[in-house]
Amino acid sequence: MGNEEQELIVEQIQIGPMANFTYIVGSRSTREVAVVDPAWDIDGLLNHLARRDYTLTAALATHYHPDHIGGGMGGHSIAGVTELLAKSPVRVYAHRDEAGGVKRVTGISDSDMVKVDSGDKLSVGPVEIEFLHTPGHTPGSQCFRIKNTLVSGDTLFIDGCGRVDLPGSDTEQMYHSLQKLKALPDDTLLLPGHNYSNVPNATMGETKKVNAYLAVKDLPTWRQIMG
Repeated sequence: MGNEEQELIVEQIQIGPMANFTYIVGSRSTREVAVVDPAWDIDGLLNHLARRDYTLTAALATHYHPDHIGGGMGGHSIAGVTELLAKSPVRVYAHRDEAGGVKRVTGISDSDMVKVDSGDKLSVGPVEIEFLHTPGHTPGSQCFRIKNTLVSGDTLFIDGCGRVDLPGSDTEQMYHSLQKLKALPDDTLLLPGHNYSNVPNATMGETKKVNAYLAVKDLPTWRQIMG
């Protein structure tokens, strides 16, 4: 294992009743970490960080749905970034097209957020995280690329993709986003936003073999499939 792989912290934590995955990514040498899609059990996540002597420096939002970042859902209130910031005041990194949705469901303010664009990068210690805009499930859905690891939220699952029949969804944008992710190297490790498969993660090469949505080669066929 090279020095870069030894430096990187990536932890996958299944959390909540909807089989969500929260991720902890960061630096083994500095113990600085960012948390991706913190929701459901904020005290449990913070206790987890404390037990490992991690210092939280940022919260990253793949998209604004409450099962990923907290807020109101189905008449219930889900803990998320609002509760996280009350106990560990860091900034929430959201794509600029998603900022309005994040504010609406969580109640956090513009000053609590950093609005990012595709291609922007964040350093957590010496570890660099690249933001990739992947609209389709929501207008500002984004993935996070850390070396050869991709945290994909609800854009891409191992054997599926995010829904495109919700407010703000767009079938054509989802097609182009999946084409973007499909072009990543086959050894890229895919870390999805939910545990919807019989394995919690897979390489992009393995995913292409089982994910029918990635096999679609043109937009007209995609439109037919997605109805």
